[in-house]
Amino acid sequence: MADTAGRNHAPDASTAELVRQLSDQTSTLIRDEMALVKAEISEKGKKAGIGAGMFGGAGLFGFYAFGALTATLIAVLSEAVDTWIAAAIVTVVYAAIAGILALQGKNKVQDATPPVRSVEGVKEDIQVTKERARSGRA
Repeated sequence: MADTAGRNHAPDASTAELVRQLSDQTSTLIRDEMALVKAEISEKGKKAGIGAGMFGGAGLFGFYAFGALTATLIAVLSEAVDTWIAAAIVTVVYAAIAGILALQGKNKVQDATPPVRSVEGVKEDIQVTKERARSGRA
């Protein structure tokens, strides 16, 4: 009888021979699976790298678009007031937006940190548990 690797085996192979064959086939299977995993990871890594590069390009062009928007706002406002005043107005508006976003971000980060009371409560619970365990042994 021939197996998938083309080897001939007698129908009455010994247990030791069967265990050896199982070990060989398992090793081959694991090696083949690992090679497949490496190939898949390599392919996905290349795609992820290209995607990350595209995100970087999008960010760069978004930054340039924001600069063009700023210039446009200044140009529009300069029709009503002097150019330097228009630039100052746009700068103040941007600074106000940045300040508001910074404060909101700070509040969100503070909300995400664990409350001090909870941490202290857990420490107290651990201490009480340790003391009771010690007194239970005594």
